[in-house]
Amino acid sequence: MSILNAHRRDFLTGAGAVFASAMLPRVASAAGARDPRLVVIILRGAMDGLSAVGPLGDPDYVDLHRELALRKDGPHAALSLDGFFGLNPSMVNFARLYGAKQAIVIHAAATNYRERSHFDGQDVLESGMPAPGRTESGWLNRAIQHLPAGDKVEGGALAIGYVPPLVLRGPAPIMGWAPADMPAPTDDLMARLGALYDHGDPALARALRESMETDRKAARMDMASLKAGGDLVEQMRKAARGAARLMAAEGGPRVAALAFEGWDTHVQEGGATGRLATLLGGLDQSIAEFEQALGPAWSQTVVVAVTEFGRTAHINGDSGCDHGTASAAFLAGGALAGGRVVADWPGLKPANLFENRDLRPTTDLRAVMKGVLADHLGLSADVLARAVYPDTAGIAPMKGLIAA
Repeated sequence: MSILNAHRRDFLTGAGAVFASAMLPRVASAAGARDPRLVVIILRGAMDGLSAVGPLGDPDYVDLHRELALRKDGPHAALSLDGFFGLNPSMVNFARLYGAKQAIVIHAAATNYRERSHFDGQDVLESGMPAPGRTESGWLNRAIQHLPAGDKVEGGALAIGYVPPLVLRGPAPIMGWAPADMPAPTDDLMARLGALYDHGDPALARALRESMETDRKAARMDMASLKAGGDLVEQMRKAARGAARLMAAEGGPRVAALAFEGWDTHVQEGGATGRLATLLGGLDQSIAEFEQALGPAWSQTVVVAVTEFGRTAHINGDSGCDHGTASAAFLAGGALAGGRVVADWPGLKPANLFENRDLRPTTDLRAVMKGVLADHLGLSADVLARAVYPDTAGIAPMKGLIAA
């Protein structure tokens, strides 16, 4: 069901806001041939990049990360990537896509944030602002506002969840959907609410009617079968499946954002097996849901999974890792020039660690996202540096991520 927030402001600018797609800018295309899609997945809680994608060729890796380190061989061996890095064995779909040149790992990556507060780290990651602080919009919403003229973003942008991720909040209208855990409101109830607000709040009345149309579209695709509940992995898969079905529909959204919780692994993290591996398996299956449901549109799709910061290179006394700095980012999709790990590897010797404890960041995540937005959605370097990621003229978009 589409989301109806009880708060008027949240309704109009958040997950329940569904407006006519004609109000959105249009994505540039050559004679209608291009129809790009972009999915952003926020991994909230700070993912351990060293156990997600292990630097197997680094001589200091195993001594630092101990039982959480991936291994080249033996039980639950890492999935080979490029001879130096190995992928957590729970990510079999991502490994398959990597082999098909439809996946990229960005390692030793971080935002410009260098503290260790989840709240502030997520704020910087999703807002795209130079520092944490109160903001009304996320970088993805601002990117939508500045898409070049030429072809519409069909069906608006899609926020998954009962509260839209900050990355997609802002003036650009969005639609929302979440797995249902209660009966959908009847058409009669929605019509009565619309009539109630027609005189006092026409904007809200219009949003209600557009939300009804989204509900009808979801019903035609049997979205009601995606009930809320289940374990965390199943919740991830349902959210991805619902988003993918809506994005695959004729006239459906072309841009979406999701947030997956639970990546704060202070205790009993596990490496190739255990809690982190389970979460990575859920992410892996979610990417597969997009690939399957999007069908031919997968060839013009990019899925990006990023986290607010990484975790310490050393493990703590509870077989977990504390808050760190750099981590890994995952890119998947048929639009990528994939089959690569992109990393200016800093090394794990004590002198190379950030503040003597963390993987040192050598790649700015903003450069990665700028590269995707520039070459996949057609945003200019000026717009990216001025509006999408303010005050970042010195950070060039990463080239070569998107297939020519």
